[in-house]
Amino acid sequence: MFSIEFLSRIVGMIVFAILGARLGVEAARAFSLSELVITFFFGLTGILFGLIMTPWLTVRPVRWLSRSISEQPIEVLFTTFLGLLFGLLIGLLLSYPLSLLPEPLGNWVPVIAVLVLAYIMTTLFRNRSREVWTFMNEWLGIGSRALAMPGKTAANTYLLDTSVLIDGRIVDIVKTGFLPGTLIAPRFVIDELHRVADSSDPQRRNRGRRGLTKLNDLQRDPTISFRIIDDDFDDVNNVDDKLIRLGAKLSSPIMTIDFPLNQVATAQNVDVLNINALANAVRSAYIPGESFALRVLQEGREQDQGVGYLEDGTMVIVENGKQYLDRTIYVEVTKLISKEAGRIIFAKPSEQKQ
Repeated sequence: MFSIEFLSRIVGMIVFAILGARLGVEAARAFSLSELVITFFFGLTGILFGLIMTPWLTVRPVRWLSRSISEQPIEVLFTTFLGLLFGLLIGLLLSYPLSLLPEPLGNWVPVIAVLVLAYIMTTLFRNRSREVWTFMNEWLGIGSRALAMPGKTAANTYLLDTSVLIDGRIVDIVKTGFLPGTLIAPRFVIDELHRVADSSDPQRRNRGRRGLTKLNDLQRDPTISFRIIDDDFDDVNNVDDKLIRLGAKLSSPIMTIDFPLNQVATAQNVDVLNINALANAVRSAYIPGESFALRVLQEGREQDQGVGYLEDGTMVIVENGKQYLDRTIYVEVTKLISKEAGRIIFAKPSEQKQ
């Protein structure tokens, strides 16, 4: 199956080859040169141009536009469209008096005015979306207070960092209903995800694309309260530092699995919710003396040890368990070790019937 980008290169190559050949014919006639040679040269140039540049002229701009639109909060899209309408309306109102200017100004100035005003108003309404919603709410009674103040966060709002989106478990956690409130993804975090997804390293690129997929899942699920905000700090370059400052500004905890970010944010009195800590907290809890069924999957490091895993991924090291490889047996817990990285259960074959 050919990709869209590959097909666009083939089509562009054919189209620009024809255009190049046609241009070569005209150039040969104009300069009295060999029509065959010039046509071949221009056609070959058109083939190379179409092969290289067609995706940059067609597929990639469409992808960029689609991605930009899908990542914009609905309130920002609305104010942007509103700004475009205002710009076009003002430009049209000015078109008639401007058309009375002497030629050629009367023909060109109205068109330029419409385009410039449309661009200015669109940019203004997009960048000042918060103030636009505040005006409509306070002066016109349109919109809710939450939309009028998108930068202000109420209780139960959580900032997402890059690592937690790449990890992906946040989607399943939110769907359980144990995390009520609104998830917030800052624009600079999404930009970092795009940089990771565009990396030349395959592993890093796959991680970035996974993060973007999970981001889309959060956006498209109607049961999840999710928002993208454009708050940024131009004087800060590091994404983690921006996130910490934004967390302090909005009084919202940061959701992450990044241990260094966790430590730095905690040191600056910014609340952090670490998904790894949550995963450890909900792992199956067994105390010494309890028994449960376990399938021994592999040998352990020590002699005669066997290793199995619980459904939540907890490793169980079974003393004298090597002889039970590929079998399900009952084991009795002898020791439990809990660390930040997870839990390890030590056990021995139980006296229960195997």
